Amino acid sequence: MASAQQLKRRITSVSNTKQITKAMELVAASKMRRAQDAAGLSRDYKNTAMQILTSIAEKTDVAKQPLYTKRAIKKRTLIVITSDRGLAGAYNSNVLKAFAKELTSDKESSVTPQAIVIGKQAARFAARLIDVDVIGVYENFAEQPTANDIRPILNTVVEQYRNLQTDAVDIIYTNYLSSIRQELSIERLLPVANHAVRISEDLHNADFEPSARAVLETVTNRLVESQLHQALLESQASEQSMRMMAMKSASDNASDIINDLTLAFNTARQAGITQEIAEITGGAEAIK
Repeated sequence: MASAQQLKRRITSVSNTKQITKAMELVAASKMRRAQDAAGLSRDYKNTAMQILTSIAEKTDVAKQPLYTKRAIKKRTLIVITSDRGLAGAYNSNVLKAFAKELTSDKESSVTPQAIVIGKQAARFAARLIDVDVIGVYENFAEQPTANDIRPILNTVVEQYRNLQTDAVDIIYTNYLSSIRQELSIERLLPVANHAVRISEDLHNADFEPSARAVLETVTNRLVESQLHQALLESQASEQSMRMMAMKSASDNASDIINDLTLAFNTARQAGITQEIAEITGGAEAIK
C-alpha cells in the first residue's frame, strides 16, 4: 500500500488535472453554444437551397449544366472535416474511420480516390496514406467560416468536376443533432441535386424569374457553397459538444479518483496513528 505522503501527492496531482479538465469543459460549453446557434440559423437556408436546386433540375433541362451532369464514377473526391485539436472524445476517430472505409470501398470498386482534408487530425492521417492523392490540406480553419474561407475549397472541386477530373464529390463530416447526439454523415456535394429531397408545396408551385435556366446559371455555385458551409458549421458544433462531454467525463472520473485516494489516505494515516499508539504503549509497558 502506498504511503500517506505518496497518496497526498497523487491527490494533489489529480486535483490539478481536474481543474484543467473543468476549465476546458466550460470553454467548450461556451464555444458549443455559439457554434450551435450558428449552425441552427443557417440550417433552414441550406435545406431550402437543396430544395431549390432539386426544383430547378425538375423544371428545366440540366443536361448542359456541368455541375448537374451525372456520370459513371471512376474518380471520387472526398472532403474530410476533422478538428485541429484532440480531446474531443470519438469526434475525430469516427470521421477518420469512415474516411478509411470509403477509401477501401473505392479500392474495391476500382475508383481512384483523392481527398481534401480540413483539420490537423485529418492531415496527419492523410499523410500516412498510400495511393491517395491529397489535393488540399487546410489547418487552423476558422471556427465561424466565411465565404472567403470556403471559396478555395469550393473552387477546387467545382473546377475539377467541370474539367472531368473527378466524377463525384462527397463530404464526410459530423452532423449536430443535439448536445448529446451527433451523427456521422457522408453527403454528396457534386453532382448537384443528387439528393432525395422533399420539395415544399410553396417552392414546388413557385415560378423562377426571369426563367429557371437563368436562375440555374446564376445561383448554382452559391447554393452548392451553402452545403459546404453548413457541413463546416455542423462539424464545429459537434466538435465542441463532444469535447464538452469528454471533459465533463474526465472531471467526473477525476472526482471519483480523488475520493478513492482520499479514503486510502485516511486509512493509511489512521494505520500510522494506530501503529504509533501501539509503539508508545509498548514502550511504556517496557519501562514498567
